[in-house]
Order: sequence, then structure tokens, then C-alpha cells
Amino acid sequence: MSKLINKAIGAILMLTLLACTKKPVADLLLFNGTIYIADSAFSTCTAMAIKDGKVIATGGDELRNMYEYKKQTDLKRQFVYPGFIDGHCHFYGYGTDLPKCALFGTSSFKDVIDKVVEYEKNNHFHWLLGRGWDQNDWQVKEFPDKSKLDSLFPDKPVFLLRIDGHAALVNQKALDLAGITAQTKIDGGEVVISNAKPTGILIDNAVDLVKKIIPGFTPEIKKNGLLKGQQNCFAVGLTSVMDAGLKVSEIEFIDSLQKAGLLKMKIYALAELTPESMDYWFAKGIYKTDRLHVRGFKLYADGALGSRGACLLQPYSDSPGRYGFLLTSIKEIEARAKAAYDHGFQLCTHCIGDSANRLMLNIYAGLLQTKNDRRWRIEHCQVVNHNDQHLFGDFSIIPSVQPTHATSDMYWAENRLGSARIKDAYAYNDLLKTAGLLVNGSDFPVENINPIYGFYAAVVRKDQKGFPEGGFEMNNAITKKEALLAMTRWAAFGMFEEKEKGSLEAGKDADFVILNSDLMTAPENSLYAIKVQETYINGTKVFDIKD
Repeated sequence: MSKLINKAIGAILMLTLLACTKKPVADLLLFNGTIYIADSAFSTCTAMAIKDGKVIATGGDELRNMYEYKKQTDLKRQFVYPGFIDGHCHFYGYGTDLPKCALFGTSSFKDVIDKVVEYEKNNHFHWLLGRGWDQNDWQVKEFPDKSKLDSLFPDKPVFLLRIDGHAALVNQKALDLAGITAQTKIDGGEVVISNAKPTGILIDNAVDLVKKIIPGFTPEIKKNGLLKGQQNCFAVGLTSVMDAGLKVSEIEFIDSLQKAGLLKMKIYALAELTPESMDYWFAKGIYKTDRLHVRGFKLYADGALGSRGACLLQPYSDSPGRYGFLLTSIKEIEARAKAAYDHGFQLCTHCIGDSANRLMLNIYAGLLQTKNDRRWRIEHCQVVNHNDQHLFGDFSIIPSVQPTHATSDMYWAENRLGSARIKDAYAYNDLLKTAGLLVNGSDFPVENINPIYGFYAAVVRKDQKGFPEGGFEMNNAITKKEALLAMTRWAAFGMFEEKEKGSLEAGKDADFVILNSDLMTAPENSLYAIKVQETYINGTKVFDIKD
């Protein structure tokens, strides 16, 4: 009997030992590639194990023996990066703009008119809506007027938003519906007048006079636009975005689509800094789900350089006497910034001109007092006087920049600013030195959604044709490593999510992209040709180039 008992005990011990030595199970194991972890050491590895949407291990081929895995992927010597993060864009606006007439890349006002006429043949909306024109790309670099639109569409309201969203061209029908006349005045905006009549050009806050009366799209149209927009983003490797400035209703709509399992994009939403929005979010508090995070506000200090609405310390070099303007009074800006501070919310302020940047940096400094972890940000930092740049580092203010703005604006920016002031513009390396990090984004749909274009612009500072030969203000180029961190780990830090994404360290979300070439070693003239092969969010494939 004792022998039988001993055998039984031995069998139990053996089974226990086998159970203890059983390999852990991974859902997915990737191997035979170069994986950029983007950790503090900027490590690389060749294999990665994933379980329950998280990275559980990174290493070499030994992982294939250490884990059981439900699925494995031979990377075939391709390159893996953390999912790209667009640190400042307008995802909701991009998606809901897709049904409108696309005017991006037009080479003349005639080109705009031709596109609008063609679009109208199948236009299903009461208004004729479009976006994307930029007079700086035309041979005649002046704002157009509404006369041609009036003759073509006398009874249909037309609203054509400039590429930057800070100016619009409308026809007389739209002006009439909005009650705009030559006598209309508005703080922080301009109704452009010629020969005592409106030209149809509206700048900054004047745009909203028409925008607010345009009927909204149906939920179905908005849903389809956002889902199409997300698929376009996945195709270029974006797994997270900061959506800069949303209404309460827009954030709630995004939340509903995410909860329904339709919208898989991870979104850090900045709420618009209006009294109504502030009341709502101060009462609700910081809101976070596995794909949506709301803990910051977007404030607009000034307009855009392209439409001469950016607020400058000295007049525009190509428009003497014009300084641009603030979109909100200083007293109101100070009150709203204080409210955000008191309620523990992040503040992210659109600042283009050096006057707007100086104002907001000093308002921030007065509230923040010293180094801190509030992670308040200046969005764009387009022209920052060199005497003010140290304030970023002194008060832990994050510079959030869009490198493709530099290469889009370089053809005409010096005309606006002059040869001395241009040295303070698009100064990404200078800002990085003082702040210790950068957040890179695109501001899409103002620029292309592809983050690789922003990477290229930050490092090479040339257009796609290789112009200018020596690069634009190359002393403010940043390195490839810095450019990658600015759209991965640093971007995650800028939205309080560095513990869950931005790098491929164990325990973080398995958000990653697979590229066919290496961003870190590819020659500059081939960066534009690099393609995303696959995109994953939480370990689930959301894009495959073969599909």
C-alpha cells in the first residue's frame, strides 16, 4: 500500500513540475525583423510577444522557444515602430470634410472654380461646401473675391474654407443668410471690404458668422466620414491622434462610435475652451476610456500666417501697418486659462505669431510659477521671438509643432516676416533644446495625414522635389531619432499617456506599424517612398497593404 501511495505522490509531483515549467502563451509573436522599442535607451530587438493587446516581452529569437503562441508573424527583415501618434490634428474635421469639395493643391482660382462646378453636379447638400484652397500656391497670390461664385450660384449658398481653416470665401447668398454687410464688425476677425462692399473673404472669427448657420450633417454622413477617415489614417500608420478643439456633442459622438466598436482610433480630445464647454467638463471632470481621453482644452490666441491673422510684434513685412490680431481679449484669455488651471485641466493654445506666443508664454508662466508636471502646451509655436524661447524650459511648457508647416510655408513665409524674423520661425531645434522634448503633428487636414511626411520635413526641411537644395533654415532641423520620438514617446507624454503607449516596452499597448524600409537609415530622397505594410492597435491588425 505504501508503494502505491509513494507512486501516486511521485506522479502528482511530476505533474506539478510539468505544470510549473509549461511555457507561457502569447497571442502573437513577431520575429526576424528590426523592432524599434523607442524606450529611454532607444533600443532595438528582433522579436516581440503580445498577449491580451499588450506587449509582454521583447528580445531575440529566444522568444520563439520561451513562449507558446497562437499566431506568429515572420517579419521578413521588415521594420517595426511604435504606432505613430499625430500630436495635433483635426480628425473629426478631416472625416466630416471628406464629403465636401476638396480644393487642396489647386493651382489657381480658376482651378478652384472648375472643381466646385464639377462637384456641384453630384452635390446632395443644400449648401455648396468645400475646403483646401491656398492663394499662396497660385501665380496671383491674392485673396479671390465672390463675383464668379455669385454669377454661377446666385441662389445657392457657397462656403469654401481656406486650407488653414482661418479664412473662407463665400458668395452673396451666404452673406445674406448670415446678415453680413459692409458695416459688419467683429472682434478677432475681419469681413474684407473693397469698394465699400464685402469681397466674400472672411478672416478668423468672421468665418464663424457663416459657419454657425450651415446645417449640420446627418449622423450617418458623419459616421461614414469618420470611419473612412480612420481607415485613411491606419493606412499611413497612425494609431492615436490628438484632436484639437471639439464641441461636447462631437466628443460624445466619437465616444458612441468607439463604444459601438466601430471607431478603433485612439483619440486624445481637446475640448473647445468656450463657457458652455468649460461648464460641462468642469462638472464632469477628466474622462478616460480605453480609446478616448479628455483632460485638456484648446484655446485660440491668434489666426494664421497665410491669411495674415497671426498676431505679430512688428507689422507684416509684406503688409505695412498690419499686425494681425488676437481672437479673444487678453482679459478673457487670462480668465479662461485660470479656470483651466484651477480645475486641473491641461491647456493647449494655438499661437502662430511672436506676439501671441509671448502673451501666452507669460500667461502660462504666471500660473505655472516654476517647473511642473501640468504639461501645458503651445500649439504650432510658429514664430517665437528668440528672447522668449527659454520660457518653454523654465516653466515645463511643451512645444507642439507641425514640421510640414515649415516646408509648406517656406516659399512665402519670409515675405510675411522679413529676413531677420524668419530666423525665429519654425525653430524646432531651438525649442527642443530649451524644452527637452517636442510633440510633432500635422494639423491635418491643413497638411497631409501621412506622419512620414512630417518626419521628413522635420529632418530634411525640403519639399518632395528636394527644394531648397540646402534645406530650409537647416540649423533648426532635428535628428531622425528626435523626429521619431516626437511622434511616439514624446507625443504620448504630451497627452498624459506615456505609461500605456508611445513605446513598445513590456506592459504597454501593442500599437505598432510595420514598414518596408528603415526610417532611421533610409537616405533622405527615399523617405517619401516608405510604405506602411501593416498597422496594429492593441495587438489587432487594422490595416494590411495587401487587403
